[in-house]
Amino acid sequence: MIEALLSTARRFAEAHADASGIARSPIAGLTIVRAATPSGLDYAISCPLVALVLQGSKAVTMGAQHFAFSAGESLLVTADVPTVSQITRASVAAPYFSLVFHLERAVIAELMEEMNVVTVTEGGPVQIEPTDAEVTDAALRLMRLIDRPASVPVLSAQLKREMHYWLLAGRHGPAIRRLGSVDSHAQRIGRAVALIRADFKQPLPVERLADAAGMSPSSFHQHFRAVTSLSPLQFQKQLRLIEARRLMLAEGLSASSAAFEVGYESVSQFTREYGRLLGLPPAKDREAARRTQPAA
Repeated sequence: MIEALLSTARRFAEAHADASGIARSPIAGLTIVRAATPSGLDYAISCPLVALVLQGSKAVTMGAQHFAFSAGESLLVTADVPTVSQITRASVAAPYFSLVFHLERAVIAELMEEMNVVTVTEGGPVQIEPTDAEVTDAALRLMRLIDRPASVPVLSAQLKREMHYWLLAGRHGPAIRRLGSVDSHAQRIGRAVALIRADFKQPLPVERLADAAGMSPSSFHQHFRAVTSLSPLQFQKQLRLIEARRLMLAEGLSASSAAFEVGYESVSQFTREYGRLLGLPPAKDREAARRTQPAA
């Protein structure tokens, strides 16, 4: 079944992938990633998602944790967390392919109620498991809708719901339940993360974030770090730096312009913190990315 999904994903990606290898489908929340060569390091704040690797291999680092996964396995991310990822096995003859499916908290909560699921376990926000056959089957039927555009607005919602169901019922289920539990720590921290994402350029007092999460400041700090692996200030800083990198690489902004755009008042401070997180100062990082872009 995974071969059929790979064939369907390959056909769509080869027709629709952009220069970075991303093929966004007409189904909201469903994307195909393709790469013909191993990649450089990609820095991002990942939102809740599951990525089914169909061919090739990838590595993801979150804090001090390192995860490697390949065809037949799925990466689950259950919180907005900063990650460093790298495609480690890909070639022209056998490109890397993965199907990325964004998780919807409202759908998960609704399904948990219907499934009478109440147990919510605490744990890390990143997990690797073999892909369940039912998940692969649901993903294949979802992808096949794309060949019949008239079916997408009629059938995609119920197939996405089925995909969520099989994820909840399968190996990833215990971890995904944290997203659907209204009063789970992950859900409450998610409200604060949404606030940081929406207003990351401005100083955000911890009291305001704690209030959004419905916690005391001390409890908020503890649970924020447990869910995201960072303090709120570190999370906001990484979000700023990742966005600045995107502005430089994708939109051609200078380092100083990108720094001011994401809320820095000091270019020297921006340069120091950028180098500490990304390994190179802004100008050298941009030049290195430009050298590798043609190969990718």
